[in-house]
Amino acid sequence: MDDTRTAGEAIGRDRTVAVVGTGTMGQGIAQVALAAGHPVRLYDSAPGRAAEAVAAIGARLDRLVEKGRMDAAEREAAAGRLHAAADLAELADAALVVEAIVEDLAVKQRLFADLEKTVGDDTVLATNTSSLSVTAIAGGLRLPGRFVGLHFFNPAPLLPLVEVVRGFATDETAATRAYRTMKAWGKTPVRCADTPGFIVNRIARPFYAEAFRVYEEGGADPATIDAVLRECGGFRMGPFELTDLIGQDVNEAVTRSVWDSFFQDPKFTPSLSQRRLVESGRLGRKTGHGWFSYAEGVDRPSPHLAPPAEAPAEITVEGDLGPARELIALAREAGITVHETEEDNGTRILLPSGGQLVLADGQTSIEFRDVVYFDLALDYRAATRMALSTSEATGWETLRGAIGLFQALGKRVSVIGDVPGMIVARTVAMLIDLAVDAVAKGVATAEDIDTAMRLGVNYPAGPFEWRRRLGAAWAHEVLDELHARVPTGRYAPSLALFRRTYDEMGGE
Repeated sequence: MDDTRTAGEAIGRDRTVAVVGTGTMGQGIAQVALAAGHPVRLYDSAPGRAAEAVAAIGARLDRLVEKGRMDAAEREAAAGRLHAAADLAELADAALVVEAIVEDLAVKQRLFADLEKTVGDDTVLATNTSSLSVTAIAGGLRLPGRFVGLHFFNPAPLLPLVEVVRGFATDETAATRAYRTMKAWGKTPVRCADTPGFIVNRIARPFYAEAFRVYEEGGADPATIDAVLRECGGFRMGPFELTDLIGQDVNEAVTRSVWDSFFQDPKFTPSLSQRRLVESGRLGRKTGHGWFSYAEGVDRPSPHLAPPAEAPAEITVEGDLGPARELIALAREAGITVHETEEDNGTRILLPSGGQLVLADGQTSIEFRDVVYFDLALDYRAATRMALSTSEATGWETLRGAIGLFQALGKRVSVIGDVPGMIVARTVAMLIDLAVDAVAKGVATAEDIDTAMRLGVNYPAGPFEWRRRLGAAWAHEVLDELHARVPTGRYAPSLALFRRTYDEMGGE
């Protein structure tokens, strides 16, 4: 039996895969299908573009042979299966058609209306859209049930993640067939409902937005925020350097699309500072200037670095420090005497000055006498930088003691303003909240969300992995405190997070 027609089975490798659109993404998807063994046809409405794309893919295959990743016989066989189509009619026998054209709803709708007149009723139709509604694109089709989203990540031949998006009218058979086909292609597919931003572009918004908000609040400069998220939070790139790489216009357009699609929910509010960058034409690396200048001979700004300070000879730890408990062992290894006491009202480090060091909890230093906040770290032992937050109420000796303590532990220290939740903590709390909310609304499973965030944007841990590390109540408590200080709704814990936290804490 033809496996294309077997319910939910992967599309057979002898069946043709067609790709419409021959830009970078279209070529990448075609190359992936080709490497999986399918005959592939490329079509572009611009005359000559499909033939140019075939030649470009052939050149990439040549480079794979040169690097020893493909032998000459495989290259010739793959090239023999790749063809340019001059007309949509040449896609008639395709078992799967993937669209990768301009992000314009009307243009995509017209294309699929034409394709539906061309291909068989059993052909799976797919869009690679990253920002439009899969349901809306399929809305005018005669058979919307065979329509899915296949959101690849750029570069498609290298990045393993594919979001398999089920529209409101998508049949389970078509969604399963698409999912299994992606697995057969060697990809890591995740299932996702048709929601604004799907998984990655929905959950990732706080990574950018909170960094921009800290900058707009005067808490720290872009270079320092990037450094803290990299060296303390464990993220591969900071949001300022990453959006310069992506393109400020592209990143802001996705943020604005998600915000508008959620009826301007304050949790997704775009950044005014980023809007000004776009308006000024400072789009990042591609224009030579974004958050940073990329002009020749111009050095990147350095993150804030506190001057050397003397470490305290001894500290007192009240409580177990929760997520930061590894600091106790690190301090002892550094030769610092650590006294431990039980404390019912939270955990803190007491310094010889009488001041306190407290893990970022959504409150501000100005509210307390002589308090220095320190940021959340993915791994306090591995972290190479620590951010400290102070206010006018913080004594100089307390700040110097805090700086000296972390320097003695081998950390670079950056001092930022009195920002509630600091940098890493508020970002992670928001990521967890959006992820828990997405699961509750049926967007995706917790496992698929963690997989998507690790593979799609290279996060060091998925939101649910962070939550397991930090404890069931941590994110809710941080956001509750943030919401009390910034009561716009942006930081209000979602009902889903409240319910899950309440349930897991036994109703406490």
